[in-house]
Amino acid sequence: MGSRPWIVDDELWALIEPLLPPWPERSPGPRPVPDRLCLQGILFVLYNDIAWQLLPLELGFGSGQTCWRRLDRWQKAGVFDRLHRFLLAELNAAGELDWSRACVDGSHIRAKKGDPTPVRRRSTGGRQGANTT
Repeated sequence: MGSRPWIVDDELWALIEPLLPPWPERSPGPRPVPDRLCLQGILFVLYNDIAWQLLPLELGFGSGQTCWRRLDRWQKAGVFDRLHRFLLAELNAAGELDWSRACVDGSHIRAKKGDPTPVRRRSTGGRQGANTT
C-alpha cells in the first residue's frame, strides 16, 4: 500500500464505478463533486479517523458534508453490499479466500418479526419513598 492509501487507482475505480447510481440529470445546485473524488474523501476520513468537518478542502475531495452525503446515498443504494459480494466472488475465483476460517455473523441478517411485545404491565413491587431532604 502506498503512502496515500485513500487514493483510488484506475484498476479499482473500474470495478467500483459501474456499481454507483447515476447522478440525477436535473439535480438542483452546483455541479456535483466527481464520484471518484468523493470516494477518496470518504476513504481519507476513514483512514485518518477524523470528523467529517475536518476533511481539508485543499485536497480537492469536496467538503466533509458532501462526502458524507454521497456515502449515505451510496449506502442507501446498496453499493457497498454489491461491491462486497463482487470482491468476495473475485477473491474466491482466484483461490484467495480461506473459507475454513469463515464465520457467520447474524447481525447482518434482518430478524423476523415475531409476536408483538406484550403490553407493559403495572409493577407489583414497592415504590421508592419520597425524598425529604
